[in-house]
Amino acid sequence: MKKLWAVLAWSGSLAFASAAGAAPVETVIKVPGFADFLAVDGATVWTTNKGRVERWSKAGKLAEVPLEGACGAMTISEGALWVADCKAMSVNRIDIRANRVAAVIPTGLASPDGEMNVLSGAGSIWVASDKSGVIARIDPATNKVIASIKVEPGTSYLAFGEGALWAVSAPAQIVQKIDPGSNTAVATTQLGKVPGFLAAGEGAVWVQEQGDGAVARIDPATGAVTGRVKVDTTLKWGDIDIGGGKVWLRTTAGQTFVVLDPKSLAILARVGAPVGSGALRYTPDGIWTSAHDVHTLSWWADPAAIGN
Repeated sequence: MKKLWAVLAWSGSLAFASAAGAAPVETVIKVPGFADFLAVDGATVWTTNKGRVERWSKAGKLAEVPLEGACGAMTISEGALWVADCKAMSVNRIDIRANRVAAVIPTGLASPDGEMNVLSGAGSIWVASDKSGVIARIDPATNKVIASIKVEPGTSYLAFGEGALWAVSAPAQIVQKIDPGSNTAVATTQLGKVPGFLAAGEGAVWVQEQGDGAVARIDPATGAVTGRVKVDTTLKWGDIDIGGGKVWLRTTAGQTFVVLDPKSLAILARVGAPVGSGALRYTPDGIWTSAHDVHTLSWWADPAAIGN
């Protein structure tokens, strides 16, 4: 059934949600600088910023750790925040209780412009470390690179889930399935224009086809593209996450984020006013989004109601 869209305004901002569900309440937090990529830490969130990473709650900033070239999407694992430094070309382990850099791992980075991510999975930390086509696997017990995996040149975007590491090369327009047991690429799937950030969950791998304004759904067992949903004219400079039985897509134009049904590929909701580029992370209690162009973080409560 075709859905109507409700438009609500409060506190000088707009929020959009499907008429079938309640409009979420947005809590806006002013963040000076350039708050961008996010990593959830309990009820709080870490964000990259200019020359630092910061930990925020809905009530304000809790901590700050200097890191000159903090960049890219981050991960929390082994009691630490793992974040790239695009100036030092390294992965940094930050003790999130002592709020200090605990280790610097000189990996190199495949995409020092920050369009990349550090992530965890299979007991390791992973980063695309060379634009010629290399992924570094880091052992968090030793803070050392224990494997260098050959992949397609231009690989920089990674995700872990559905039993594998998944790696996108935007220039080659592919996603590669990497077996963490053998540290080898075992399958390749052709994608649309300018593939970017991706996520694995809900029985599939989900890739932003930024140049086509679409999201591709991939069967992790066969590598087949099982569906696509057209979201906007472009999806450049956005983000994607999985949680609560939905796919969450941070957009740049049209709205703040979009909610997709992973089975039907229906667009369940378009939420928030367009606020430029930024990131998104799901939690069962709410959605965190960043908007570096307007210097804010936002908390959207009750994600179960969004799109229902």
